[in-house]
Amino acid sequence: MPRHARGFDTEAAHAHLLKRDRRLAKWMKKIGPIEADPRWRKPFDPVDALARAILYQQLSGKAAATIVGRVEVAIGATRFHADTLARIDDAGLRACGVSGNKTLALRDLAAREAGGEIPDLRRMSVMDNDAIVQALVPVRGIGRWTVEMMLMFRLGRPDVLPTDDLGIRKGAQRVDGLESMPTPKALAELGERWGPYRTYASLYLWRIADLAVAAKEATKRSQD
Repeated sequence: MPRHARGFDTEAAHAHLLKRDRRLAKWMKKIGPIEADPRWRKPFDPVDALARAILYQQLSGKAAATIVGRVEVAIGATRFHADTLARIDDAGLRACGVSGNKTLALRDLAAREAGGEIPDLRRMSVMDNDAIVQALVPVRGIGRWTVEMMLMFRLGRPDVLPTDDLGIRKGAQRVDGLESMPTPKALAELGERWGPYRTYASLYLWRIADLAVAAKEATKRSQD
């Protein structure tokens, strides 16, 4: 089986996209090169990362960090796994600020880990993107977008396009001068031109969407 390295050559990705998409290339030249994400080279624990993703859902970063810190203290560990989460009961999680739905999600994740359903990094290294998505989305509270973020920012897979992401859809709308945001299906079709570096294209689409928001806010301020 082919082994997937963590991370990819961003210079090669940059050069490739400049040639493949002239409209995107104009924005890329304006924004400048985007460097490799340092997280691609850092130790990474999929189960712990999924548990933290569950805890951070629908909360501000500060609020989620406070809850995570409380749970870490309660279980006496900074690593979330079946064995450490077993040290606290559901009432204890709720006392830390964890909602009922998130408690159920953490229990489901722990049970699946104990059953060998959650692939570790070694197994992931020989799995393609779709196989990883299919292995993880059955976990309660884990959707495709969460797994795609893991693929992009932790595993460093080069060819991921989160078609449901609002920021990416807005960025694509601005690049192509569309009247409305492309649907996920339409975005997937547009994204064919960015392969095999759709991850790198996504990074630019997020930046482009952010620039659009900043420009809109600046215009609003000037009119006040």
